[in-house]
Amino acid sequence: MMNIRLNPKFPMSTSIFNSKPNKTLPSKLKSTLSSENNPTEQSSSSSSSAGKIKRLVLSQEERTKINPYSDRDFYAYPRFVTHVDDGFISTLTDLYRERLKPEFEILDLMSSWVSHLPKEVKYKRVVGHGLNAEELSKNPQLDYFFVKDLNEDQKFEMEDSSFDAVLCTVSVQYLQQPEKVFAEVFRVLKPGGVFIVSFSNRMFYEKAVSAWRDGIEYSRVQLVKQYFQSVEGFTEAEVIKKTPGASASAEASQGDNKLPFGWSLGLLGLAAPSSDPFYAVIAYRNFKPLDLTKRIKGFM
Repeated sequence: MMNIRLNPKFPMSTSIFNSKPNKTLPSKLKSTLSSENNPTEQSSSSSSSAGKIKRLVLSQEERTKINPYSDRDFYAYPRFVTHVDDGFISTLTDLYRERLKPEFEILDLMSSWVSHLPKEVKYKRVVGHGLNAEELSKNPQLDYFFVKDLNEDQKFEMEDSSFDAVLCTVSVQYLQQPEKVFAEVFRVLKPGGVFIVSFSNRMFYEKAVSAWRDGIEYSRVQLVKQYFQSVEGFTEAEVIKKTPGASASAEASQGDNKLPFGWSLGLLGLAAPSSDPFYAVIAYRNFKPLDLTKRIKGFM
């Protein structure tokens, strides 16, 4: 089941849906809300197929977590902290500034109380998704949000080709069905739309899937590239990285779980005291817009 919450700065009123079209719910969400007691209508409205999954990347063992209990319970209490350092956040915001246009409609998957979008840019619409409503309600960049556990249900109640961009920040490591989630992202992206997946070497260790926990930074980048490759229609994935100096990078490449004290910090979702390496894996639905070639600077 998916819970929809409007951002408090946009109170529930008719004017949201009619007078301000840039802040309306997508028609797919509106139809879901209006027909939640009409199973026939709901079934009909969700018949669109996701992107075609060509192959599965993870084995059953690789999808397992140390903590098998519900993610809803794990994220029941809000955490008003950032899980990566300022350098990582600055790099990510700069990347968004380069890749995302003000007229974009954006879906921020697995979000929280911050989205790291550039504050000076007002996008057409930003939709947030996550597991903690209190965190999401504090996010000033969201026009509205919904709460859904993607490890239980990977279906987005949204129309095909609804978004220009989908973002997933330091959370891909928790997906147990990444192929299905990436296929749904492909479906809701507009042709030429971009999916930006960013991550570092930080994690809630007990909630990351085995394939991520047991890997190193290089293998995690390759893993996300394989997630894109598993869905027919994504362009070849582009990798952007910004790592600390050589000595710090060598240490970081082992991941938090390899450090004597990093493993315990990972359980708390906290960063070890060193610069956080930055990785982003990016692909587009069907094609990469030509004008991006001129706009992208300093990230290669």
